[in-house]
Amino acid sequence: MYGSARGKNVIIIHLESFQQFLIDKKINGKEVTPFLNKIYHSQSTNSFDNFYHQVGQGRTADAENMLETSTYGLPEGSLFSQYGNSNTFQAAPAILKQQQNYTSAVFHGNDANFYNRNNTYKRLGFQYFFSSKDYNLKGDRTEGMGLKDKLLFQDSNKYLENLQQPFYAKYLTVTNHLPYVLDEKDQKQMRFKTANTDNPEVNNYFVTAHYLDQSVKEFYDYLHQTGLDKNSMIVIYGDHYGLMDQDERSLAPLLGVKSNDWNSYYHSQIQRVPFMINMPGTTGGKIHHTYGGEIDVLPTILHLLGVNSKPYVQFGTDLFSKQHDQVVAFRNRDWVSPQYTSANGTVYDNRTKRPLHPTKPQQEQINKNQKQVNTELELSDKLNKENLLRFYHPKGFKPVNPKDYNYNNEFNKEKQLEKQLGQKSTSLASLDKR
Repeated sequence: MYGSARGKNVIIIHLESFQQFLIDKKINGKEVTPFLNKIYHSQSTNSFDNFYHQVGQGRTADAENMLETSTYGLPEGSLFSQYGNSNTFQAAPAILKQQQNYTSAVFHGNDANFYNRNNTYKRLGFQYFFSSKDYNLKGDRTEGMGLKDKLLFQDSNKYLENLQQPFYAKYLTVTNHLPYVLDEKDQKQMRFKTANTDNPEVNNYFVTAHYLDQSVKEFYDYLHQTGLDKNSMIVIYGDHYGLMDQDERSLAPLLGVKSNDWNSYYHSQIQRVPFMINMPGTTGGKIHHTYGGEIDVLPTILHLLGVNSKPYVQFGTDLFSKQHDQVVAFRNRDWVSPQYTSANGTVYDNRTKRPLHPTKPQQEQINKNQKQVNTELELSDKLNKENLLRFYHPKGFKPVNPKDYNYNNEFNKEKQLEKQLGQKSTSLASLDKR
């Protein structure tokens, strides 16, 4: 599959707090996420049903860091906040710009300072960052963490249309975020009857997830109308868990588990989040049972685009490779693999879902897995805490200079570049005028 998406636009849809159990889930006989279910099962999608988030306290920022750099977040706090002003990164936006002349942009209807994104993105090499200052947030257009998802996609269309192609564009959704509140007007329009547990956050979680699903569908409708869908690889992923530990026993019966039977094994297993690589108009997609996590996204995407990942320091491996490593590390040093789940000091057999009493060969494999997880996390922490990439210069890669970027008047910058390029402009807006 190396190079099978070469030259395509890359669109990342970041599903806030979205867990895998929502896929194909029905509440009161109605699908919670009918459109995402369709994409998940599509012949044009490679989906992964054993894909895990691997975030720590940085949550969304940790997920972004893994996605862009294939290095782990920190054991405490957010890497973006602690090191985003100083560290050297070799991240997707810069790699793709230098290797294949990709334009990069992030669309996020929240304050640019949140998680120190306005500084970190410059060091990652993002050329454009559209944040709350670039959107209308008046009246009832926001909910919780920022601009509602449907409006984020709608209001970003003009910005996307003026990006030079090929582009690497990321959408950070926010509506499906604690405390999972959605105003009455939007709820009425959806006509979705949610669960009736004793936990309002569990009940509301399905409501905002349904809204997010509708938001993604509307965005896909736009991509189809403009023709962008046929020239794009759309990557859809959940960034981290949605419901908190204390909510899980209320959720358990909806997942076919008795509340009293819920334990660390089930807690680990619901850390699965969706991961889908959708290329509209293609065939041959399927649901893969390979174990992997967010650390594996960058090498996977690079290989699909025909970019060799070997020169870069990355802790993940290509999910499509036969050499892919299926031991998935969690930030707290727990882990999962196809055979075993290690959680809170107990190792479970995935077949029986019960604590394992290992044979000698099994214990050797468990020890090997644990050593590997510890080593990966320790090396990643050393790399980030000591800013070691400033000493490493991959052949053909120029270090990012954050002073080359500013995130003011983004739309005007797009328009000025189109004018400057003239007939050489590859933006959708320019092509439509010809």
